[in-house]
Formats: sequence, structure tokens, C-alpha cells
Amino acid sequence: MKFLDWYLKIAVVSAMIGGSMELFMIKTGFEDKVTVLETEKRAWESSPEAKAVRDALNPWRHHDAEAGKSS
Repeated sequence: MKFLDWYLKIAVVSAMIGGSMELFMIKTGFEDKVTVLETEKRAWESSPEAKAVRDALNPWRHHDAEAGKSS
């Protein structure tokens, strides 16, 4: 390949940048905070309150279901 050394340099630099970003997130505790937020978000999304909000925000939910059955 004509540009193999160029692709290799890009891969090494990209890996170093990605690794440094991961190290920064681990050292600052950012990753733990995001994990907690995602867990809380998933717990809320599966709650009855979230289902009620989704149903209230979609007034066409019954209309869409009926249209699918009739076609």
C-alpha cells in the first residue's frame, strides 16, 4: 500500500488520544457519575410514571394501532 505509514501514524495518534481521554475520565470520576446517571435514567424510564408521560404525550397511540390492524 502506498500510504501504509500514514495510516499507521493516524491509528497510533488516535489510540493515544482515545486512551488519554479514557484515563482523564477515570481519574476525574466522570465515568462513575455517568454510570449513576444512566442507571437512574433507565430506572425512571421503566417506571409507571414514565409510561403515563409517554402515553400522555402521544395522543395518536390508539389511532396508530387501529390503522395498523385495518391495513
